[in-house]
Amino acid sequence: MTHPNALILDDDPQETREWLESIESVLSTEGRPRAHYLIDQLLDFDVARHGDFHGRVTTPYVNTISPERQKPYPGNLALERRLNAYIRWNAMAMVLRAGKHSGVGGHIATYASAAVLYDVGFDHFFRGRTDHFDGDMIYIQGHSSPGIYGRAYLEGRISEAQLDNFRREVGGEGLSSYPHPRLMPDFWQFPTVSMGLGPITAAYQARFMRYLEYRDLKPHQGRKVWAFLGDGEMDQPESLAAISLAGREKLDNLIFVVNCNLQRLDGPVRGNAKVIQEFESLYRAAGWNVIKVIWGSGWDALLEKDRSGLLRQRMMECVDGEYQNYKSQNGAYVREHFFGKYPALLELVADLSDDEIWKLSRGGHDPDKVYNAYAAAMRHSGQPTVILAKTVKGFGMGEAGEGQNINHQLKKMDLDAVKAFRDRFGLEVSDAQLAEEIPYLKPPVDSEEARYFAARRQQLGGHVPARHSACQSLQIPPLESFDAQLKGTGERAISTTMAFVRILGTLLKDPHIGKLVVPIVPDESRTFGMESLFRQIGIHSAVGQLYTPQDAGQLSYYKESRDGQILQEGLNESGGISSWIAASTSYSNHGLMTVPFYIYYSMFGFQRVGDLAWAAGDARARGFLLGATSGRTTLMGEGLQHDDGHSHVLSSTIPCCVSYDPTFAFELAVIIREGMRRMYVEQEDVYYYITLLNENYPHPAIPEGAEDGILKGLYLLERGAEPVDEQPRVQLMGSGSILREVLAAAQLLRSDFGVTSDVWSATSLTELRREGHTVERWNLLHPQEEPRRSYVESCLREHSGPLVVATDYMKIFADQIRPFVNDRRFVALGTDGFGQSDTREALRQFFEVDRHFIVLAALKALADDGQVPRSSVAQAISRYGIEVDKPDPAAI
Repeated sequence: MTHPNALILDDDPQETREWLESIESVLSTEGRPRAHYLIDQLLDFDVARHGDFHGRVTTPYVNTISPERQKPYPGNLALERRLNAYIRWNAMAMVLRAGKHSGVGGHIATYASAAVLYDVGFDHFFRGRTDHFDGDMIYIQGHSSPGIYGRAYLEGRISEAQLDNFRREVGGEGLSSYPHPRLMPDFWQFPTVSMGLGPITAAYQARFMRYLEYRDLKPHQGRKVWAFLGDGEMDQPESLAAISLAGREKLDNLIFVVNCNLQRLDGPVRGNAKVIQEFESLYRAAGWNVIKVIWGSGWDALLEKDRSGLLRQRMMECVDGEYQNYKSQNGAYVREHFFGKYPALLELVADLSDDEIWKLSRGGHDPDKVYNAYAAAMRHSGQPTVILAKTVKGFGMGEAGEGQNINHQLKKMDLDAVKAFRDRFGLEVSDAQLAEEIPYLKPPVDSEEARYFAARRQQLGGHVPARHSACQSLQIPPLESFDAQLKGTGERAISTTMAFVRILGTLLKDPHIGKLVVPIVPDESRTFGMESLFRQIGIHSAVGQLYTPQDAGQLSYYKESRDGQILQEGLNESGGISSWIAASTSYSNHGLMTVPFYIYYSMFGFQRVGDLAWAAGDARARGFLLGATSGRTTLMGEGLQHDDGHSHVLSSTIPCCVSYDPTFAFELAVIIREGMRRMYVEQEDVYYYITLLNENYPHPAIPEGAEDGILKGLYLLERGAEPVDEQPRVQLMGSGSILREVLAAAQLLRSDFGVTSDVWSATSLTELRREGHTVERWNLLHPQEEPRRSYVESCLREHSGPLVVATDYMKIFADQIRPFVNDRRFVALGTDGFGQSDTREALRQFFEVDRHFIVLAALKALADDGQVPRSSVAQAISRYGIEVDKPDPAAI
């Protein structure tokens, strides 16, 4: 049975030749545009006549760049192959030695398949940072890290001791398992090993580079963003989003190199199809320039001899599962099962030995083919380029793992396999040396190889990869610049979201940092009240505005421009945070500090893009995330998939994420200003998550002396009356939208039950927990020193009574400070359970965080302490109509 993807053999070569000669004539006399126009007309004619034509989205399963179009290889291939062998060996030796001495293992097969792809890039294309050039940006596939370390060892950047501490970082002098800037801040630039994050962050990095250029913040230098990716990770939705963005934006500063070794972690990527053809159609449809590097140079002569097209047909017939199997066998097997299907193909290779057939390589292992693909990608303009390079996973590992399903997990090779590896790449290592310990190899300092190696890097600039963090600090505005927020709003009701927009407006007008502010929204700028910024600073578009906006007659019309400052990413939270990561690491990648504010629905933040938020911490991002419409009960009418009651729980898991849940405009102003000081003056590698509300209410002025407590996470907002005749007293604490319910509860306790309350604003329960743990650890490690008190304990020390903490988040959010209140009775109120659609009042009653339930919780705690009679609790239930038989909202 003929395979559905098989080529149709030519039944009338003479007619075919006549058509081709006609097109050739048009090409030579009128050029490619005219020829392509005629071809399109033929296709349109067929569609008009039959209506069922499917446009061609793939090309034959051969190399895009034909031999006659290849440029001569500019380097010394003999020396480069020897250097390549050293690096391959070191990558293998490092993993095997790690497995032998510590059992931590590592990955061998991925770099083995991609070694030539990297070496050609490092030797001829990847430009490092210099005094006059900011350098290319290289996103390295995470599992290839051993090979990158092996190269750095030859460069003298990494010692033998460090190689021996691969995956052993705790004691110092170790190497990270994968690219982790957080752990190796001078070496790795980008965290990539979580599949799909490399493609999307690389694409948005390329777009942000253009954004800086269009806004005249950085000069155009012709820099490139290279991303090395695996064919398996192309299934990730982030990968698909990256392809769409780059094609739409025509990012010709972006080059993807997809290592098509045809294997996922446990087996074939598409065993029953061909990923290269699938990817070609995907990328072409998205507007990319596609270069296929499928076959090595040894195939060129065979393809030239194949006048009938039968070899091309056979190449197309075979599926990836077969191709993988061939490379786990031998030349005789390939002769019988690949060429042997057709007698004419057996005749084609009759003069080749089995060994010669076995040496017919795949394109990704051929430096000539790879070099020409890279050179073509560098020359191409107007589109991003993807290079689809076919390789063999575990190349060079022989029977130990070449082309085998188990090779991803392979962390050990027996002595015979190591010897075979040595012999295959012509390395001078004796059997006696191998019997003791697999040595690391590098050429002698004065050797031709060493001089060549150093010269190539010197010509291309600084080392790659390398991370540069030195950047000039910013001059940020003083806190007094936000005077409008500090003074309060009087009787006027606004939301903290509106307060943020006004703070943002102040920053945009600042003479020192205004141009460096990068507002980012996924969509719904108008929902966040940001439409006034459209006309003021514009929405960034690489092509400007090619239409008259529908609202052109309005004051705040929708304005797009090439130098627009707002990055509006559409309904794409992954894209939004990828833009933010690019902006928040600009200090490192571009030597320019930018101040990004990414505002979005809080429910669609950490829950949806938590992997990217974690990667931002790894990348040492510095910027602001604003979770708008936050809290389980604030977004009226929206319901289960919009009501956020846990983003602060999720943000607390990221060590460098500083989280706040402010209630008032003055709190927000103090927090943002401090965040700018820490990140852009002191240059701390942290980022901020601040939740915002869409609920309107009056905002008071900042209490005297509150600033320090706001930043630490807790301050006394309202002190109750001095105790009279042992009057019962309770400590009430809240944050965000529920703090106002806490204030209302304090009034009810006083008026209805004669209970005095101190009200605390807990701007950051997460920061309080972190500080408390720091104190606990210090006390643990210094048993003979005077014990320190946590900040929470210090605040509450002179304030008696049980503590009730109420927030619009899960109870575990408030529970964070439970260990630091000593023996004081503690009650946490929160919004555990799924969100519901209703009014704010109904939702707060449903989740038991409204003023009445806070009163009830306070009275119950006082009764348990013997401060009020239990009848007071029953009285509150009756007075406020609290349903005692209502189901637990956490169980619904």
